Amino acid sequence: MGSVMVEAAGLVKRFGAFTAVDGIDVHVEPGEFFGFLGPNGAGKSSTMRMIGCVSPPTAGSLEVLGLDVREHGREIRARLGVVPQQDNLDNELTVFENLLVYGRYFGLPRAVIKDRAEKLLDFVKLADRAHDKVDPLSGGMKRRLTIARSLVNEPDLLLLDEPTTGLDPQARHVVWERLYRLKEQGTTLVLTTHYMDEAEQLCDRLVVMDQGRIAAEGSPRDLIARYSTREVVEVRPRQGHVDAVVALMEPLSERVELLADRVLAYTDDGDTVANAVTGNDDIATNGLLVRRSSLEDVFLRLTGRTLVD
Repeated sequence: MGSVMVEAAGLVKRFGAFTAVDGIDVHVEPGEFFGFLGPNGAGKSSTMRMIGCVSPPTAGSLEVLGLDVREHGREIRARLGVVPQQDNLDNELTVFENLLVYGRYFGLPRAVIKDRAEKLLDFVKLADRAHDKVDPLSGGMKRRLTIARSLVNEPDLLLLDEPTTGLDPQARHVVWERLYRLKEQGTTLVLTTHYMDEAEQLCDRLVVMDQGRIAAEGSPRDLIARYSTREVVEVRPRQGHVDAVVALMEPLSERVELLADRVLAYTDDGDTVANAVTGNDDIATNGLLVRRSSLEDVFLRLTGRTLVD
């Protein structure tokens, strides 16, 4: 396996008759920010739990840090940092005490933990809250503290399971900035998320998962180039004008998608399509937008627009 941080081949996870992960192949390189992107129930968290050695694979092979997860789970866990979906901090302890207690689980000397805790709280911008109780902290502060805690053992690999779910935009951007700093320092990170902008901002490479399988793999830019167009034109036709808009846009676009409230035209020349619509006096609209294609366009094309509970 050499220096590959995660290597999975034909990885399967079943819960009774239900297959959560259905024969996926994954590899993560050192220093890479790798992402699992997918809707709820796609198999992202089940995959992360297998990588984190807390859920054994049903079939296939999985090595983490060059070790087989079935035989070396304890050794692997000692070298991982984990940021779970839900914060599991001790609310009765202070911010600083949470790091001290966690560090003891790894058998680290108190002086070493104290020194690392001080540096980590400074890193996540919580040094001024070190002696505050955890309970009254904001959601964003708790996530940053959970990230700091995951770094106490100086892990070789950091696993982040939907780290910004439920945070407001300002808090999300602070977390993103801290994660990007870790990547700059050479940390290998593996992320699961259903936020398109998060994956696009952070990941060097990612896989799009759907129904337990990998639908696509590549960098955000590569995936957009492969599965979408340079631009997207969004038009909201007035009642009775939908068919006319579609008929006008189709010859000028690579693909046209009709939604309940708007029509999307995928094209490499959005201005030409937009001008054709606005210059036609027989067509009435309630709005028109030309924008760059995004990872969300790729995601929805690969996984569909049906709501998954």
